[in-house]
Amino acid sequence: MSAPDLRASKFSQLRPCAVTVKPGTLEPRSRNCVIKTNATPEKTDEEEKEDRAAQSLLNKLIRSNLVDNTNQVEVLQRDPSSPLYSVKSFEELRMKPQLLQGVYAMGFNRPSKIQENALPMMLAEPPQNLIAQSQSGTGKTAAFVLAMLSRVEPAERYPQCLCLSPTYELALQTGKVIEQMGKFHPELKLAYAVRGNKLERGQKISEHIVIGTPGTVLDWCSKLKFIDPKKIKVFVLDEADVMIATQGHQDQSIRIQRMLPRNCQMLLFSATFEDSVWKFAQKVVPDPNIIKLKREEETLDTIKQYYVLCNSRDEKFQALCNIYGAITIAQAMIFCHTRKTASWLAAELSKEGHQVALLSGEMVVEQRAAVIERFREGKEKVLVTTNVCARGIDVEQVSVVINFDLPVDKDGNPDNETYLHRIGRTGRFGKRGLAVNMVDSKHSMNILNRIQEHFNKKIERLDTDDLDEIEKIAN
Repeated sequence: MSAPDLRASKFSQLRPCAVTVKPGTLEPRSRNCVIKTNATPEKTDEEEKEDRAAQSLLNKLIRSNLVDNTNQVEVLQRDPSSPLYSVKSFEELRMKPQLLQGVYAMGFNRPSKIQENALPMMLAEPPQNLIAQSQSGTGKTAAFVLAMLSRVEPAERYPQCLCLSPTYELALQTGKVIEQMGKFHPELKLAYAVRGNKLERGQKISEHIVIGTPGTVLDWCSKLKFIDPKKIKVFVLDEADVMIATQGHQDQSIRIQRMLPRNCQMLLFSATFEDSVWKFAQKVVPDPNIIKLKREEETLDTIKQYYVLCNSRDEKFQALCNIYGAITIAQAMIFCHTRKTASWLAAELSKEGHQVALLSGEMVVEQRAAVIERFREGKEKVLVTTNVCARGIDVEQVSVVINFDLPVDKDGNPDNETYLHRIGRTGRFGKRGLAVNMVDSKHSMNILNRIQEHFNKKIERLDTDDLDEIEKIAN
């Protein structure tokens, strides 16, 4: 199938398309998505605020199943007097049999926490609007895909559902879920509204679901008139926090929303809900039900924390070798502040004969996903990374986290949330975990003291020359 016509098969498959992009942004080249990032080596975690879209795509690529989210869900109903429904099985939703088959074929046995609450609202009659907070891996995409597929009338040959994604690659990922979930509904058709999908002016598209990026969808609705927005029944805006981080997407999304009929169901999803996301959500979704995640107090009780005093980077490296020599059975994640330090450390560890994986911002997304998979499978025992690359990545078998550099924000103050996020990768599922912090100056000792105060948790000093002590704490 050639690139211009992506719509001939049951579920259209994208082929390579030429897209002009600015440096440092997503570069959609083909189904094998390539993501470029600025390769300046001295950038710190905070400064190299990596494209959120790249991180979101990475999470989708490396997730093979749902994450077990321990956060409680808080539901704020548009009409507080109406009964609140949640479901514990998909059968309770009384979906079309073909959709239920699709759900089970995807490996969902029972609804995830977000699905339990969101699906009854999304599938209600009359349709209800929804703003939902949901992290990667919680079954959010499957939930809104189910809502779209439930509303489609296959006999009506025009677009009835519209889904906006921040990037070409993320649109493809959602498209894959639609294909999988709709495979027992062969008459349902999907079109991708992305740059490079050239259609002839004046033609109307007949696919039931259109998924695409805001700029192209806006063109298809207004300038090119491929879509009649007044016939759209469901409008999904996915990854709103990523969307508003991309210049122009916010305004384009609002313009699309204003073209839709009043009775169109509006569904918006975001992993975070800072003020800018809330303001955007309220502009796009009128009279919404709201689902938020309550943040549970995370506990550090199952994690043993230590610090090591060093006088230089080389001393830190030697201490690291001593620690790792005593705990070779375990898998470790080592966090550095800059890409340059991470690359140096990975190279030095390799020279010492360790199997080391390096996660770097210079890698394209599929390369990163491959590194993480190898680490998950135990092919490498050590993963060296900057914090920004590893955000959102779960590897269950990590038993040691080493902060080669302590986490600080752009002003040089302790980044407590990042500290918690880093060391929280160990000590999971009731297992004991181990976190070791490298301290090499008065400044870093001050940072560590402030972290101890924040968490009200004493961090013990560790003598890395005492191998017996290391073996004792590690086992």
